[in-house]
Amino acid sequence: MNSITSELSAQSRILDKDQQFVWHPYSSLSAPIPAYEVVFAEGVNLHLADGSQLIDGMASWWCAIHGYNHPALNAAAKAQIDKFSHVMFGGITHAPAVDLCETLVNITPRGLDKVFLSDSGSVAVEVAIKMAFQYWISVGKPDKNKLLSLHNGYHGDTFAAMSVCDPVNGMHHMFDQVLAKHYFAPAPQIGVDELWDEDDIAEFSAIIAAKKDQLAAVILEPIVQGAGGMRFYSPEYLRRVRELCDEHDVLLIADEIATGFGRTGKLFACEWAGVAPDIMCLGKAITGGYMTLAATLCSAEVSRGICEGEAGCFMHGPTFMGNPLACAVANASLELLLSSDWEANIRRIEATLSTELLRFDGIEAVAQTRVLGGIGVIEMKVAVNLAEIQKQFVAEGIWVRPFGKLVYVMPPYIIKEEELSRLMQGIFNVLSTA
Repeated sequence: MNSITSELSAQSRILDKDQQFVWHPYSSLSAPIPAYEVVFAEGVNLHLADGSQLIDGMASWWCAIHGYNHPALNAAAKAQIDKFSHVMFGGITHAPAVDLCETLVNITPRGLDKVFLSDSGSVAVEVAIKMAFQYWISVGKPDKNKLLSLHNGYHGDTFAAMSVCDPVNGMHHMFDQVLAKHYFAPAPQIGVDELWDEDDIAEFSAIIAAKKDQLAAVILEPIVQGAGGMRFYSPEYLRRVRELCDEHDVLLIADEIATGFGRTGKLFACEWAGVAPDIMCLGKAITGGYMTLAATLCSAEVSRGICEGEAGCFMHGPTFMGNPLACAVANASLELLLSSDWEANIRRIEATLSTELLRFDGIEAVAQTRVLGGIGVIEMKVAVNLAEIQKQFVAEGIWVRPFGKLVYVMPPYIIKEEELSRLMQGIFNVLSTA
């Protein structure tokens, strides 16, 4: 057996075993969608076992903002692993976690003074919800135990997170009978640059006024509703939400897991409205895609209210909380981001996407295109066939992972003009024949 035949045989075995043993996210074991074996990644390129190379338009679900195999992040991981890769965070601390928490307090909106570390975005949301509930219990208002969320919102796949995702059009509607029941307001309709109309917040305003004695918090994704539809909305809506939360004594939770660390053109999407939430969730890009890590920040008022209550502490403690290896890489990733001209990079990506997407409006199957920062969205008139369209994208030498009617890109910030153009040309080639 020659080397080429041997390599092909090894690839076949991996893919066969993948289909036999591995359950991928949002996939069916009855009708599995083919997976593609990555053997190496560098810059914005994924190298497959069959020798092909793909430009990654997804930044590995929006987290690999610096691209792959970055020397600074590699060095941070290697340096930390030779010291210690993990210690429990109960009663023990270490420099990587302390430095990270200090940085997060310094760069996030003013007033977010305390940081609780966890290991995934969904858990960061669970922590935020739990913080809000425990705060009101601790200050003697246990009846404030409901949440107000938005239609078309998405906050994760764990149970408390699912309960504040869109209950009708979201991915979790089938769990309706087993999820906690909360309140939902219509999704914002006015776009980022459109003229404000107070009618857009009218129903939200009515709900929060009527339910204020039951509401612990409002939870939303600021400016960009991500996996619930890739929808962009007016900063004025977010400003009004902050005002209404203050007026009715309701906490505001900002889920910046997808939008944090520059993706929208601001370091955090809350900056578009100039507001600070009471609690903020971070994840995804925090380590540049190297390690799983998340953070929930809160105000001193929230932390004090929790800690001066009956329990005397926040009742949560993930085993891998504050993992030093992840924290070390996160510190290197944030240093890399903040020392770069990331704003210029995002403006460059936004300008290129705006130009490239103009021609998509001429495709019959396309309903709408939109761009904000490093996010480009092509909304189709009907849902795409994921298995089929994925094969076509791979044949074009690009990696794009659509869902429903949405074909979108959120590439690494380091993507070059020619790479972004090739990415968009590949998408155009596929969609123009759809």
